[in-house]
Amino acid sequence: VERSGIDAGEIEDVICGCVTPMREQGANVGRLGALKAGFPITVPGVQLNRMCGSGQQSVHFAAQAIAAGDMDCVVACGVESMSRVPMGSDSNALNTGKLDGDLEMPVKMLHQGVSAEMIAEKWGLTREELDAFSARSHELCAAATEAGYIASQIVPMQSLSKDGARGGMLTHDEGVRVPVDLTKMAELKTIFRKDGVVTASNASQISDGSAAVLLCSGEKANELGLQKRARIVAR
Repeated sequence: VERSGIDAGEIEDVICGCVTPMREQGANVGRLGALKAGFPITVPGVQLNRMCGSGQQSVHFAAQAIAAGDMDCVVACGVESMSRVPMGSDSNALNTGKLDGDLEMPVKMLHQGVSAEMIAEKWGLTREELDAFSARSHELCAAATEAGYIASQIVPMQSLSKDGARGGMLTHDEGVRVPVDLTKMAELKTIFRKDGVVTASNASQISDGSAAVLLCSGEKANELGLQKRARIVAR
């Protein structure tokens, strides 16, 4: 909102995706984040959980509200602090296959890593293919970062240690690991199956991060003098 230069009072909703909505990122973090950011108390907020697609779903819901004519100006965002709120903290289902209270599920509850192994087996994906895809992903992101393509999308943040001491400024994505060593990747042990294909180098990371976008109707964007970056035509 600050970068766009609009009045925060123009925002009609803040829609926030979060996979594990509890503790520091619970209690409707979308609403709390808006208040912490200094938005007027009249700006509402809502938190949603569609697992790994939560942040993307917030964009879909915002776009749908605008397309329906219910709203003209919405912030869609996502946040997750996996270092402070570990995955699965809100339920035992991923660990036991049952919901809290020992309730049985009509379908088998599996950890994401186990599901990845099942998908790889179904579609015949090899360890070499997954390692190569992962390596290329890191190399492409590193190249884009080096070229400055991502700089405008990152808000520098003050880092803090576990005891609250201030560190340096975080100005780039720490999850990108280059140079990539395919030989070392091939030496890593698999995690979820002894004869599997998923390792620490080709799986998703334990990460902390957040992102937000401002969505407006075309008319509202013109009224506010905003530069249009993209247009959503389908969901």
